[in-house]
Amino acid sequence: MILWTWLEFYDMPEARMGEVLGDVLGLAAGVAVSPLPIIAIIIVLATPRGRVNGLVFATGWVVGLSALGAVMLVIGGQGSGSHGQPADWVGALKIVLGVALVLLAVRLWRHRPADATQAQLPQWMAAIDRFTPVKIFLLALLLSAGNLKNAPLTIAAAASISSSGLPVGEQIAALAIFVVVASVGLLTPLGVFLVMGERAKNMLGNWKEWAARHNIAVMAVLFFVFGLKLLGDGIDVVSS
Repeated sequence: MILWTWLEFYDMPEARMGEVLGDVLGLAAGVAVSPLPIIAIIIVLATPRGRVNGLVFATGWVVGLSALGAVMLVIGGQGSGSHGQPADWVGALKIVLGVALVLLAVRLWRHRPADATQAQLPQWMAAIDRFTPVKIFLLALLLSAGNLKNAPLTIAAAASISSSGLPVGEQIAALAIFVVVASVGLLTPLGVFLVMGERAKNMLGNWKEWAARHNIAVMAVLFFVFGLKLLGDGIDVVSS
């Protein structure tokens, strides 16, 4: 009787919500640590209309993550797991995404510059200061929903949420929490700039220089770590 009562409590929506958040918040942290988007918003903040352009960039980032996650919630809504357990397709998807991230990690690590001071940023970054607000918004969309690291992690998180068996409202809430945590890395430079104004330029410049030098190494490590996490989670779901 006590065991049955405990099982009923464990299967309550609150307990399942906690399980889902425990699963997706680690993925959100992986999205938050994104050197290139952080460099991009620092460059945007240095433009003549830095305050407005920074807010536009942050909006595009949040919209991109939210839209990709929402699409995945809709797609995955037809195959939710039973009793709050992830469906088999979620495990298969995580295995595929995990393998892809591990392979990308190996490729990035092999092609990283031997001297971090010789690291170069993508050429398109040199043109950011000439972007219109529309282009800045589209760039943020691409760096969030189209990023080789962020897109798989967001898809995996939304897949876990959609197959959890939670009510639609709680699934949306879980996705919103994921997006907020995933945006912390990007919103930090924006917040510093909004509070400190021109005084923040030196600090943000140092952040940009560090991120530019170590971008490839950081991305390779993150790809590998989260690739292994997704791979392990997927195998666990499929084998259970």
